[in-house]
Amino acid sequence: MTAPSSTLERVSATRTRRGNRRRLVMALFVALIAALFALTLMLGKSFAPPGAVLRVLLGEDVPGLSFTVGQLRLPRAMLAVLAGASFGLGGVAFQIMLRNPLASPDIIGISSGASAAAVFAIVVLKLDGASVSVFAVSAGLGVALLVYGLAARNGVAGTRLILVGIGVSSMLESMISYVLSRAPMWNLQEALRWLTGSINGARPDQAVPLVLSLVVCGGLLLGKARDLEALRLGDDTAAALGVGIARTRLMVTIAAVGLIAIATAVTGPIAFVAFLSGPIAARITRSGGSLLIPAAMVGASLVLIADYAGQFLLPARYPVGVVTGALGAPYLIYLIIRANRSERAP
Repeated sequence: MTAPSSTLERVSATRTRRGNRRRLVMALFVALIAALFALTLMLGKSFAPPGAVLRVLLGEDVPGLSFTVGQLRLPRAMLAVLAGASFGLGGVAFQIMLRNPLASPDIIGISSGASAAAVFAIVVLKLDGASVSVFAVSAGLGVALLVYGLAARNGVAGTRLILVGIGVSSMLESMISYVLSRAPMWNLQEALRWLTGSINGARPDQAVPLVLSLVVCGGLLLGKARDLEALRLGDDTAAALGVGIARTRLMVTIAAVGLIAIATAVTGPIAFVAFLSGPIAARITRSGGSLLIPAAMVGASLVLIADYAGQFLLPARYPVGVVTGALGAPYLIYLIIRANRSERAP
């Protein structure tokens, strides 16, 4: 009985260690996001003392800071956290479900669908505001269902879905280029600003759809966390564990697309946040368990850092999507090179 008991003790100790590491990492993420959020409110072209920022947050009228902090910096920081969490959570859900780090909304066409619809609404239909957002969300969902349907022969294979998504995305990018080439200058500027992914001019009311989508769609994904973890082991193993493969994939797809499409409708397609958040969270946690919440926290941190860097740390001011695109493109190239090396290995 000594050997089995010793084995159980080692397994229990390993699980305890991993659980402690996960809790520590989550606590550090919370502290990091809180610190970044506070620094975003305090630092800018002018410095706002912590006490004054707190008074503004409590609703007091602080001369010289109520507008700067309460109307400019606070909505921007809120949108950065909410949009980043939405992109991170939606992106990692796709990557887990399809067991492929390339299975990101940036790659498989969902962001392109929302972008194409928004550009069409702005340039051709002359719409703005909430109408553009409705078009973007509807198109994101429609493209996701189209890609899912085209890839669903004899079950949805991850590689097939990615290839179909890349093809659909290419067609949509061509449509965007054509519409932009025919756009008048005043509409062209608005469309290009939206396409870069930006939280400039953030307003408090824009946080409402992001909060709702995180509660509804994010809650659905968290409820399916165990089924998603089972899918990482393969369809046969997941089915043996009692997971309804087709139903789980459909529900996860709808929830993840809802998060991505609504975030894209509010901020534009902030490039590569959905793509980077999951792999970064996996490397940092290294403790097993679901990556959903860690990836959401990584996404929030990435957008907060990239937005601040684009405003104040670079030679010129850049929208957040430009900064995240510059960070994400090299990682995409690295993943493709690593995948090619793995295929060539004997």
